[in-house]
Amino acid sequence: MTAYLRRLGYAVNGKRVRRLMRLMGIQAVYPRRSSSAPGKGHKRYPYLLRNLPITHVNQVWSADITYVPLLRGFIYLVAVIDWHSRYVLAWHLSNTLDGRFCLDALRQALSKGRPKIFNTDQGAQFTADAFTACLLAANIQVSMDGRGRALDNVFCERLWRSVKYEDVYLNQYDTVHQLHAGLTAYFDFYNHERPHQSLNYRTPAEEHFVLCSDPAAFT
Repeated sequence: MTAYLRRLGYAVNGKRVRRLMRLMGIQAVYPRRSSSAPGKGHKRYPYLLRNLPITHVNQVWSADITYVPLLRGFIYLVAVIDWHSRYVLAWHLSNTLDGRFCLDALRQALSKGRPKIFNTDQGAQFTADAFTACLLAANIQVSMDGRGRALDNVFCERLWRSVKYEDVYLNQYDTVHQLHAGLTAYFDFYNHERPHQSLNYRTPAEEHFVLCSDPAAFT
């Protein structure tokens, strides 16, 4: 775009073009960079879930980040999910990849219980000291996907497919406020009304509350 404008006679540089495109909500159409780039100097942990049978609630939780398109621009969504029940324990939106929104989602989830293992990818948001320290302080084992192995966090990938094809793509939200309201309604539907074949057609909430050792923590 900078080269195109210069050919038209406009004296602009790339920095100004990027700033104006952000202001106008214009973005190039191309595959986005991965949101799971590791942080420099951050400690990485081994993947603990290979061949591990998932048998009960609060055995394994995981978190992941995805892009959510708006009519103009996009925003980031993070969610924390229980692997056994598929119950979404917490979610947050952010217009940047600053790790604070991931830490806020983690703290919200931990207010409802404790998993034995917490799995993420190797993104800088999850390898940050503040995030892993929060897990270790709660005596939770930290597990991280192998680089480039999306299937290591398959339940989050399935969740993102459901969120986008059952809600986001159908509604084409214009603003963050509209998206937040829409996702609030969708996650309530997902947790409490949407049956899962893998759960014998129970909802995530039914599976989670029945099998959770402390259901009162989730009221």
